[in-house]
Amino acid sequence: MGNYVERLWLPEDASGLSRWDRDAGHYRAYVPDELGDGLPTLGSQAQGAAEDALAVLARADERIGTRGRYLNHLLIRSESISSSWIEGNRVTPKRLAIAELLHQGPRQALDVVANVRATEAAIEELADHTRTITTDDIIDLQHVIEPRLERGLRQEQNWVGGSGWSPLRAAFVPPPETEVPRLVADLARFVSDTSGNPVVRAAIAHAQFETIHPFIDGNGRTGRALIHTVLRRADALRNVLIPISTVFAGNTDAYIAGLTEYRADPPGFDDWVLGFAQATEKAAGNAVRLAEDIAALDREVFDLLVAFRSDGGLSPAVPRRDAVVLRILETLAADPVLTAESVSARLEVSPAAAHRALTQLAQAGILGRTKDQRGRLVCWTADRHLALVAFVERNNRIGGGDTRERKPRLGPARP
Repeated sequence: MGNYVERLWLPEDASGLSRWDRDAGHYRAYVPDELGDGLPTLGSQAQGAAEDALAVLARADERIGTRGRYLNHLLIRSESISSSWIEGNRVTPKRLAIAELLHQGPRQALDVVANVRATEAAIEELADHTRTITTDDIIDLQHVIEPRLERGLRQEQNWVGGSGWSPLRAAFVPPPETEVPRLVADLARFVSDTSGNPVVRAAIAHAQFETIHPFIDGNGRTGRALIHTVLRRADALRNVLIPISTVFAGNTDAYIAGLTEYRADPPGFDDWVLGFAQATEKAAGNAVRLAEDIAALDREVFDLLVAFRSDGGLSPAVPRRDAVVLRILETLAADPVLTAESVSARLEVSPAAAHRALTQLAQAGILGRTKDQRGRLVCWTADRHLALVAFVERNNRIGGGDTRERKPRLGPARP
């Protein structure tokens, strides 16, 4: 059970703010209890739901199997796109994939690319259960997500939501900045532990992180990366990453209500874990369906290629297993945007061979061509595979709010 502390708000620069936001006043900031190492005691319904969710994760992981290696990046892209919508970044899967390959594009797309890499880095570096996670690890993770911000925990009060540019009318006010180092250190110890049901531990870790809100920005994305870290450290998932957070899109109100219950007196751990477990099961089902859809699409585009080669008199109609065109085809799910240079480097073939293969796939109707404003070819895109990501993202778009709000004209710096 946490507690509230009363604080005084005195805006340093009220120019450009509304009359209500110029007002000084007292507000209450919530300070959660430390978690320690153990998991909370749950009721039978919540505990049973968490156990069922863990079993569903295991079945999905086994069913997807080694295909998860190429599916992971696709799923994280989908999750990151969903996350970007919370913060007002309207990024499409195609724009994201182009920015990722070419290292250029709109700032919004490059921001999401950073989020994808941060999530993957978290799993790669922090998933080793023999390693103890520290506050510095969590700071590093957030800094990869938000490299433009000064590295470190916040040194000022922040808040979430509300109708104005003031904590006096915020939807939620996290703990004061003086409490953050202690609480993050406790959370790092909690995330390091692998005992008990990992679905429960992931749920509690995510809610605690969002409650602490330890950074000026990037809290939502960092908190979602910690879910993957907990599940992988506990060996709940071996092959595939299940983007649980995207499922909250279907019921944003329930997600926010769950976090509110988590912060209640007494804490509503059962309600939060129950909702998290249900989201876990749905996310696992979505991942399995996406894997099956990609497999079906791969068979479809293979048939398109064979038909094109047969109609065009190319021999053999079915390419050899080591043919460049087939090697490209086999990795379109993981690499849906390509250039001759990227294919040449990845497959270790000449740029000319890569260009011929890409041209053939475009002529077969499998790849599209993306050109710049001058009509010059920029890259080739696997639009059918990108459409699958868009479909998953649209159906699982996450809601909720983060610290960041639009700065009023001539107003003070963002909290």
